[in-house]
Amino acid sequence: MLRFDRNDDNNDFMKQIVLATNNPHKISEMSAIISDIDLQILSANDFSDFPHVEESGETLEANAILKAKSVWGQYHIPCLADDTGLEVEYLNGAPGVIPARFAGPGCSYDDNNRKLLGLLRNVPEEQRKARFRTVIAFIDGRGSVQWVDGILDGAIATERRGTFGFGYDPIFIVEGTGKTLAEFQPEEKNRLSHRSRALAKIRPIIIKAFKTE
Repeated sequence: MLRFDRNDDNNDFMKQIVLATNNPHKISEMSAIISDIDLQILSANDFSDFPHVEESGETLEANAILKAKSVWGQYHIPCLADDTGLEVEYLNGAPGVIPARFAGPGCSYDDNNRKLLGLLRNVPEEQRKARFRTVIAFIDGRGSVQWVDGILDGAIATERRGTFGFGYDPIFIVEGTGKTLAEFQPEEKNRLSHRSRALAKIRPIIIKAFKTE
């Protein structure tokens, strides 16, 4: 495994991009989705001093940009950061911008799923509408920031279904499919997810940035 220090001036960063996240599930998904772009994809595993960023923003855009700027400030390598929210109509948009901390500090994916299912107990199907929204921020080699978003509509199931994915995937039914995200194979999910939709939008921006640098 290559290790990069922030003051290592011997590496050519022109064809590298850093995924600004410590979440191994997001690293795996994002790497797979952009793997066909001619870039070396780096992540927290490739650095000895990767920053930890508190998601203190009040919006997904703010958090994504905050994470991207933190990594850019550390290494000055083009980087991608995402922030994802789950908005449930019946709960007036909750969990919103804090999906990972919905059940409280230090909670697990199971804790969050259990809390959400409990809040929607006995709520009829037509009132269980929800959507995932992902914001992707990209900082190019000159430090310019751009962001896009991707949305996946659906509904909250009444129980967990499926063994793939992470987070709320086992209880999020994708609109028009009758299946939860956790019932899709990873390759299928990567073609339809909120994150893949955002990455599809940012993709031409990334390609253009590397062509002009």
